[in-house]
Amino acid sequence: MSLSGCGLANVIGSEDTISIVVTENAPFQEPTKIAEKLLAEEGWELDATYVTDIIQPNHAVSNGEYDVNFFQNISYLHQFNEDNNLDIEPILFMFEQPSGVYSSRYDSLDELPEGAQIALPVDTANNGRGIRLLARGGLIEIDESVPVAKLSVEDITSNPRNLEFVEVDQQSVGSIYPDVDAVFGFARLLAEIDVMPDEVLIMESQEEALPFALTLAAQPDFVENEPEKFEALQRAYHSDEVRDWYEDYLDGLLTPAFDRDLDAAWAQVNTQK
Repeated sequence: MSLSGCGLANVIGSEDTISIVVTENAPFQEPTKIAEKLLAEEGWELDATYVTDIIQPNHAVSNGEYDVNFFQNISYLHQFNEDNNLDIEPILFMFEQPSGVYSSRYDSLDELPEGAQIALPVDTANNGRGIRLLARGGLIEIDESVPVAKLSVEDITSNPRNLEFVEVDQQSVGSIYPDVDAVFGFARLLAEIDVMPDEVLIMESQEEALPFALTLAAQPDFVENEPEKFEALQRAYHSDEVRDWYEDYLDGLLTPAFDRDLDAAWAQVNTQK
């Protein structure tokens, strides 16, 4: 099923139109609205469709229904390409978001009891992030040879507290937070329910989080084949106006990744086996 099957099809339009499918969430939607205005000032039309789906946007770009999408991190994109035999590529880093393990019931990892229920994102790329943090925190041991984006509960080699893992959609962290002993979640999603980073039990470092920076993505060779569109997107999405929005959002919780080396990060993600 494609976005066209959902009634959201978009035919790539004129040379002055750039079509994009974006997740319906503030850190993606609001910068897109800013970019839309900036592009209009240059004579471009940014034709944006907002969705909650995290599966179909890559198929929509691969099928040529849209020029680009904006909803995912590069590790998720890499795994999605592998699982679906696609070759979508990241074209612009947008922002990094700290992620960590939080609890509504306990103040430290050491307090988590025998058999504690811990919620993890169901998608593989983000699932392993939580598992790695629990290992770094000393609660479990893992097969260290497995890249974090491929880690799963099957790679846990020791679980002395018999922790129970509950896999949920990453967007459901806020709703399940009160019902489990701990969750691994994106700081922005926890902040939306007034749980702030200073309440985290353990947090990713900046370098641990880099392979999960959020990106715009397109068909392979988009940058080379559509240089004017790419450069227009870069000017708009990497503008001071967008940077200022991120710095104001949730007191600067999200860090613009405009200056991070996307090519090197993408190469690193793709060498993980």
